[in-house]
Amino acid sequence: MSTSPTSTPTMQALVLASHHGALTPTWLPRPQPDAGQVLVRIHASGVNPLDTKIRAGAAEHAQQPLPAILGMDLAGVVEEVGHGVSRFQVGDEVYGFTGGIGGLQGSLAQYAAVDARLIACKPANVTMREAAALPLVFITAWEGLVDRAKVGSGHKVLVHGGAGGVGHVAVQLARARGADVFATGTAAQAAYIRSIGATPIDYETTSVEAYVNAFTEGKGFDIVYDTVGGPVLDASFLAVRRYSGHVVTSLGWGTHKLAPLSFRGATFSGVFTLLPILTGQFREHHGEIMEQATALAEAGQLKPLLDPTTFTLDTADKAHALLADGCARGKVVVSVLA
Repeated sequence: MSTSPTSTPTMQALVLASHHGALTPTWLPRPQPDAGQVLVRIHASGVNPLDTKIRAGAAEHAQQPLPAILGMDLAGVVEEVGHGVSRFQVGDEVYGFTGGIGGLQGSLAQYAAVDARLIACKPANVTMREAAALPLVFITAWEGLVDRAKVGSGHKVLVHGGAGGVGHVAVQLARARGADVFATGTAAQAAYIRSIGATPIDYETTSVEAYVNAFTEGKGFDIVYDTVGGPVLDASFLAVRRYSGHVVTSLGWGTHKLAPLSFRGATFSGVFTLLPILTGQFREHHGEIMEQATALAEAGQLKPLLDPTTFTLDTADKAHALLADGCARGKVVVSVLA
């Protein structure tokens, strides 16, 4: 990228002008924090599957008008504090899910003015890249397991997609809250799933009936968290415990028959993590959840799995391509500040 053409406060950002278009390097005015906001110098931007869907025009629920700066997760340093903000001060290292949807500026830029309710102080023992990988997936895991299912000690929890973005965080969160955790994945993912404290289940070779019988004596799991959607959500209805069981999904977009769930007398919840960003309501809860993430990370109970490839603003297109192609080996992060 070139250097700034003027002395006016500006920033470099990647702008998506049209669906399926390029992420174009662009000079823009540096934002100023309004009341209730802080200006963050962005060090790292997390890339999520939803970013690639927005770019492809396949995410109507995200409501991001173009042209736009994408990127929902960020980690960085507070540069300025807007009126009425007392939780943060200049120099604080922070992270959160702060934009990239709902008309809000995303994190593929050098700076962003963000709602202070959405962020928390970054864990001292994780890097900026690791911090930028956590917000959206951790909030999604927390809302499902804690807010909806009230996970705790003594629960048997099944996480579908235990090595995925939300899944690997959900496993660690459930473990930290005292649950006995099981997670589906491929045979190649078994070692990693085991390393984060869950019993791996090879979904390609093991039927729902077989693993329910093997791990719950046929009774079913107390909590089933579906992070995959489609037929996996249908399978979740067959794997949950009768009467007291609870199924949660973060991808319940399809049409599903609820009869199998009803026949088991179990309950069901959906998670829509974007809602506070889109509506402006309950944003403080996202900040509260991120504070919980900080506590768990600093206690050694939460660590994101990162794809080893290093991307910058110059190569962010390749980061999107890696994720869209399904070739990522962990969370994909773009380093904004070298």
